[in-house]
Amino acid sequence: MFMSGPLRQKIPSPARAEESPPRLLGSEIPSKSPGMAMKLFFPSCCSAAESGLLIGRWIPEQNSAVVLAVLHFPFIPGHVKMYLADIRKVSQVDVCVLGTWSNSKEDKEEELQQFLGDLSTIFYHDLWVQLRREKDSKFWSCRMQMGNLGEADSVILIYYDQRKAMLSLLHPAEKQLAAGDGDAQPTAATHSSDLRAVFDTVAQSKALFVRDKYDEGPIKLTHWQSEGVEGSIIVELSKQAAVPTCMFLSMLLSLVSGVCESRMLHIWPLSFVWGKLSTCQQLGHRLSQLRLLSSSTQAQGHIQFMRKANILVSLLLDVALGLMLMSWLYQKNRIGQLADTLIPVADHVAHELQDLLQWLMGVPAGLKMNRALDQVLGRFFLYHIHLWISYIHLMSPFIEMILWYVGLSACLGLTVALSILSDIIALLTFHIYCFYVYGARLYCLKIYGLSSLWRLFRGKKWNVLRQRVDSCSYDLDQLFIGTLLFTILLFLLPTTALYYLVFTMLRLLVVLVQGVIHLLVDLIVCLPLYSVGLRLCRSYRLAAGVKFHVLEQQAGKPLRLLMQFNPLSYGRVVQTYRLPTYCCYPKDSWGSLCKKLFVGELIYPWKQKTEKQD
Repeated sequence: MFMSGPLRQKIPSPARAEESPPRLLGSEIPSKSPGMAMKLFFPSCCSAAESGLLIGRWIPEQNSAVVLAVLHFPFIPGHVKMYLADIRKVSQVDVCVLGTWSNSKEDKEEELQQFLGDLSTIFYHDLWVQLRREKDSKFWSCRMQMGNLGEADSVILIYYDQRKAMLSLLHPAEKQLAAGDGDAQPTAATHSSDLRAVFDTVAQSKALFVRDKYDEGPIKLTHWQSEGVEGSIIVELSKQAAVPTCMFLSMLLSLVSGVCESRMLHIWPLSFVWGKLSTCQQLGHRLSQLRLLSSSTQAQGHIQFMRKANILVSLLLDVALGLMLMSWLYQKNRIGQLADTLIPVADHVAHELQDLLQWLMGVPAGLKMNRALDQVLGRFFLYHIHLWISYIHLMSPFIEMILWYVGLSACLGLTVALSILSDIIALLTFHIYCFYVYGARLYCLKIYGLSSLWRLFRGKKWNVLRQRVDSCSYDLDQLFIGTLLFTILLFLLPTTALYYLVFTMLRLLVVLVQGVIHLLVDLIVCLPLYSVGLRLCRSYRLAAGVKFHVLEQQAGKPLRLLMQFNPLSYGRVVQTYRLPTYCCYPKDSWGSLCKKLFVGELIYPWKQKTEKQD
């Protein structure tokens, strides 16, 4: 019944909280000032509760009060005070009796109002709220007595969904997330927003929500769990089974980690392979994620919990996709068909490269090349192709067995299978990589030689110590030798540049294919699937702000609003909860990439940012 009424006001998202903290209908006035508007946040789940006491928290600096529950009759005042003292000790929230709640029939209304008025002397508080059902109306009248300052001039009654406020997280600003301040929920001490104070109060009052109106005892409450504490026998059994499972998994992972960290794996060839193969890096990354999941330490804060949940969902999806791929590979002898296709494809690529080299050794596109250098380079590369074909035919009897065991690795996850595929492509195109390195080194040597000799003609030289170009005087012999070398390098440059251009294009094609594979791996590893699913199914769990609907606005009566949640956008969900990955490619701009290609610098897509690129 609270969904009627136009949209009257929106609270800005937390990303702008630092620039202009959101205020609720009016400017901030010092607490307990007479003649000011007071805000009362009332849970809509308590609308049908029986008459009793309003339990909540008074926030004087915010000029507002948050109702958390309704305590029903009958009760003993001493028991109520002891219960609230225990709640304050456990939850660290200043929970108290805010006032009275009247939802009785008309024939008992006068007697009840007199009795409820007497309760203010027993549970004395600076703020005393009186909520009473109005005749022939679906709303309630609200009065606020502020101690010795008298009654508040105007009251704003705000209905909110207590369950959503309990389970949701009002996200901090993007600047705070970038600075690492989003590990825990913001508290009212560090934020001056009413919304943050309300969210923090409801979130920290878990001890109050454990008891419901059906529990036997002197205290009976109504709140968002009044119909019974939320729980599932399956969830409880899973929690009990998770403890020994995590212990066993932790022991197994410690054993695997001990093997991986042994000195034998730090010997030069093994350490080199571990650092270059995508499969080893992916397995190491998944191993670190499993360590995090199996750790006995509880997640501290919302961000860490969401990270663990996203890692678990990513692992489960990865393994499920890997099992589907493995079942497809082992059906209808697809492994054998793939092995029979692989060798002819490799031979075809090698023969195409031979034809390309024969074309380059002639007159490619009518260009006149340096025949001596052209023949030397062409025969050098042809010999490498001959060695590669011999290597492929030597390995051909074992290809099917290797692929059969590689297919079993798909049970570790689709990302492991894709990483193995990337490594297989790198091994099958190793000769193209060698051609690219040879051509790039030779081209780079000539480019730097020509640039150095060009400075010689202008009377300049490169100062290594100061990293700048300085003036220098050369004698006649130096100028003669420099002119001779410059002429030789300049006329040999077209032949070298043509080989470099052809093999660079082939290398970039292989890198493009590997980049697509790594992009799929990163999509599975980094995408926060649990957070995206939570945003899709329960959008209120990830809140970016709130908005208010006006329910009723009449002269002489409290303004009644309905608070609703603005969900976080999908883009910010992915940005906030994105998982880290081992793939840290250098983020070169297009200009920097073109410069490297022009001067002949090697491009290593697998290089980490901290590694030095030769």
